[in-house]
Amino acid sequence: MQSQKLAGPKPGPATQRYIDIAEIKEDIVIMRDGTLRAVIMVASINFALKSEDEQNAVIAQYVAFLNSLEYPLQIVIQSRRLNIDKYLERLQAAEREQQNDLLRMQISEYRAFIKELIDLGQIMQKQFFVVVPYNPLSDKRKGFFAQLQDAISPALSVRLAEKRFQERKQQLMLRVEHMQSALNSMGLKSQQLDTQSLIELYYRVYNPETFDSEKMSDTDKLRVSDNASTV
Repeated sequence: MQSQKLAGPKPGPATQRYIDIAEIKEDIVIMRDGTLRAVIMVASINFALKSEDEQNAVIAQYVAFLNSLEYPLQIVIQSRRLNIDKYLERLQAAEREQQNDLLRMQISEYRAFIKELIDLGQIMQKQFFVVVPYNPLSDKRKGFFAQLQDAISPALSVRLAEKRFQERKQQLMLRVEHMQSALNSMGLKSQQLDTQSLIELYYRVYNPETFDSEKMSDTDKLRVSDNASTV
């Protein structure tokens, strides 16, 4: 009894059990139910500055884009406070290296002005994402015991053979190519997020309070525990 008190309470279940994501690899998000996701970052356009004819053309292309979809799609808009820490660090480095006293003073004043402007103005930055799914199986076909097995050990449902994963990835990439082509027809530039960018994106989503203060390392430097699920 005394040893149990000294040992303290047992650790609770890992946070990963409550997250729908099972793994991120090869620029693909693998969900716990075995479905796949690809995330595309989309640049915005200034719709208000376009002429009426250009606006109507964009709207018509968007309607055609929606009508061409044969699968569900998720459009996500994130609004975050603008972070210019790296820009301010470059200014500070330039200030230290500047030999001219007058220019060094001007850089210092400019850096202070930019920082105050961001702090007072609460300038927000918007990012746009398109989440492209691929579901090889229908959840409705799962029986009671299959659903029970997924609930008890969800990692088992995403242990895909490498060959099967590559086949599903190929189907998903076809959708991504179609999506980027449709976005390009509307004058929207897009880029599929790689593994590092996906991890940073979801880390920021699940840790909005600590993202700015605790930066992530590159995926090459991350260590994965031995009991992590494999796909």
